[in-house]
Amino acid sequence: MATIKQKIVPHLWFDKEAKEAANFYCSVFPDSRITSITTLPNTPSGDCDVVSFTLSGQPFMAISAGPLFKFNESISFMVYCETQEELDYYWEKLSAVPEAEQCGWLKDKYGLSWQIVPTIMDRIMEDQDPERLARVTQAFLKMKKFDLTALQRAYDGDKREKQNFC
Repeated sequence: MATIKQKIVPHLWFDKEAKEAANFYCSVFPDSRITSITTLPNTPSGDCDVVSFTLSGQPFMAISAGPLFKFNESISFMVYCETQEELDYYWEKLSAVPEAEQCGWLKDKYGLSWQIVPTIMDRIMEDQDPERLARVTQAFLKMKKFDLTALQRAYDGDKREKQNFC
């Protein structure tokens, strides 16, 4: 197994798709690669593949250890995006369960939840104008994938107070 230098590393449990999932994720995110694959023989789950990989420089580990655990929405990974094109790219690559899409959240083909979020969202959510925040909140609650233009319109409200956040 690869030596991990990061203090905290997400570890993902798959039934038998750890290698496949790691390869898929590495194909989606820039600056990503498999760093090692180790097979642990004769575990209670049979032979288990342990995969170390990085996604955009963030280390991850994954294991294929049987159907004991499943992903759920209580854990998700946030992907911050600068542009609508980047939001669209990650949405297209990762979304595989349309009925799970809501407010920038999606679920991939392995059941893992992701949040595809505009980088500006943190600044919007810290805005001290309660009316502006309420407009933006009402706008994004109706969205599946975030739409930067619609968020901008909600943020602006009255056209006289236009402030470009994009």
